[in-house]
Amino acid sequence: MSRKAAVVALTALAPISWGSTFFVTTEFLPPDRPLFTGLMRALPAGLLLLTLTRTLPKGAWWWKSAVLGALNIGSFFPLLFLAAYRLPGGVAAVVGSVGPLFVVGLATLLLGERPTVKSLVAAVAAAFGVSLVVLKAGAALDLVGVAAGLLSALSMSAGVVLTKRWGRPEGVGALALTGWQLTAGGLIILPVAFLIEGAPPALTGTHLAGYAYLAFGNTAVSYFLWFRGIERLSASSVTLLGPLSPITAAIIGWAALGQALGPVQVLGMAIAFGATLAGQTGSRTPKEVTRVSRASFSTAEQNRQEVSMDLEVSGVRR
Repeated sequence: MSRKAAVVALTALAPISWGSTFFVTTEFLPPDRPLFTGLMRALPAGLLLLTLTRTLPKGAWWWKSAVLGALNIGSFFPLLFLAAYRLPGGVAAVVGSVGPLFVVGLATLLLGERPTVKSLVAAVAAAFGVSLVVLKAGAALDLVGVAAGLLSALSMSAGVVLTKRWGRPEGVGALALTGWQLTAGGLIILPVAFLIEGAPPALTGTHLAGYAYLAFGNTAVSYFLWFRGIERLSASSVTLLGPLSPITAAIIGWAALGQALGPVQVLGMAIAFGATLAGQTGSRTPKEVTRVSRASFSTAEQNRQEVSMDLEVSGVRR
């Protein structure tokens, strides 16, 4: 397995893990507490990573971490849950699947990544494949829900692109950067959750087990792999791994909940998965963007990364 393929495989574990969220939420958590669930996913995971890394932001990274935390977590979670509650699950998933198109546009403007025909076709095909997997006949539309779904996709897309653009400060690992964002996002959700949903519900052992999985496996580990992948892959390549999430959710629903999975759904999975694979070779990051993302690193670190990236590019060309 090439180095890039290994990075793609590890990054793909994040959306695959997120595909289990619906099953865990419906089977293990108290009902009708989406904001509290978002809070319990983000804040404990962020605080754990801060404790493990013992690293806090410095200088401009205080506001950069707050912006990234708001886009990737703080605004994304509430908007995603709002869309899920106002739209049928299939419609919400289809609306959210336009994220790769947002990323292609934002990456062109902010990163200088040149979209190819392959990346654009892959983004459209992924959305179409997801629609075959999850969209049911007679699904109703709600304008507020649709707007929330589109804004959640835009928020996460902007977070992906800015994470790629800003990189990491010198001497700070991806684990610490993940902790900063999860903590900032959780602190943003905290007052909103208590204002709208009130005091936390009474929790059973099953609830605590579900929240522990969401916070640590589904969030701390998954977002670390996600942000690590953003550093090493093009923005459009990373976001085109997103369709693995609804595909995983559909498979879990079929295997664990007895939900129907017919020929149309299987065809949609094949299309979405094929688009995901095609998207991994859909765009290249120009040298100018590479220099921007390295601007905060020391000269020695720059030299090490340049050699590493040269080897990686050579491996891709072979």
